[in-house]
Amino acid sequence: MALTLTSLSDLARLPFDMLIDARSPSEYAEDHLPGAVSLPVLDDEERARVGTIYTRVSPFTARKIGAALVARNVAKHLEGPLAGMDGGWRPLVYCWRGGQRSGSFATILAQVGWRTDTIAGGYKAWRALVVQRLQDRPVGAPVIVLDGNTGSAKTEVLNLLPDRGVQVIDLEGLANHRGSLFGQRAGGQPSQKAFEGRLALALEALDPGRPVVVEAESSRIGNLSLPKQLWQEMRRSPRLRIVAPRPVRAAYLARAYRDLTADAALVADTIGLLRPLQPRERIEQWLEMARQGAFEALAGELMEHHYDPRYEAHRARMASGAGAEIHAGSLAEAEIGALADRVAAAVDRLCKDRDGRKPPDATPRPDQVPGPVGGP
Repeated sequence: MALTLTSLSDLARLPFDMLIDARSPSEYAEDHLPGAVSLPVLDDEERARVGTIYTRVSPFTARKIGAALVARNVAKHLEGPLAGMDGGWRPLVYCWRGGQRSGSFATILAQVGWRTDTIAGGYKAWRALVVQRLQDRPVGAPVIVLDGNTGSAKTEVLNLLPDRGVQVIDLEGLANHRGSLFGQRAGGQPSQKAFEGRLALALEALDPGRPVVVEAESSRIGNLSLPKQLWQEMRRSPRLRIVAPRPVRAAYLARAYRDLTADAALVADTIGLLRPLQPRERIEQWLEMARQGAFEALAGELMEHHYDPRYEAHRARMASGAGAEIHAGSLAEAEIGALADRVAAAVDRLCKDRDGRKPPDATPRPDQVPGPVGGP
């Protein structure tokens, strides 16, 4: 039986025990439905071979050879990862268009005795829902942008906000990238399609009655592009800016980027990417700092001559609404929780101002907000 998805949230409501992606490994690697297990009925080489036979010999010959390959591969799955499934196990199978690959796999599973369903339209139907959510529908909740120059602990603070009752979307987490030249993370970035699928699910899960906080980003995070709809909404949304002195931010960066600075060759290669933008003497100075392990001083130099000027230029182009500044005299590990408290309080005040309701006490309690919010 083919099940039709009408929204991204439908998948979570469908009754199945395993979601099986019957496509080739490369198709699965590029993108797949959330939670899907890769059990290909044709590998990449087999799929290419059958396709070539289909166009150069005949569709009949291709289907005959393809059927034999599918049967052998499904047999391997039955004797391998599916060997321990009992009679009540219920799989849901999909392929590219919900056609022959998933249909063949589902037929064999059904003959075993398992209640098996497929997804009408396959991956293409899912992808169409993702594109529709990102391009044709608004964000779905009021957006507040958490801003601040490099090293102001934005990402760490953002990830503490849900524990304080604030709705967030961690764009850098979804993109697996810190959003800067030195932003590489272990495992690399997902494909553009996989990133968009993750983001679409996060947007679908939003409570429309509460604001959502996102980190200030350019239109790209590493190699990935933000959807135009979200990017435009971020540009006109109010901003909460964490303001911290450059030495404080340099110390924070040296601590937060220990995983990267442990790889001396990677640091040198990344600094080298700045050669078209910086004088040769400065690049050599930075490379020497890296060789000596002077990463806090290096972070300060990079912020002064590269990151801070670009942040200010980017910020000047944003047509954002009202916001506030949150000053932080320290970004030590013990202080980040208190900073998150202050950001959460500022989000609450912005919401009340937006709704035309003045908060009962606009002055934060000292135990909750140890420092000024707003003002210069």
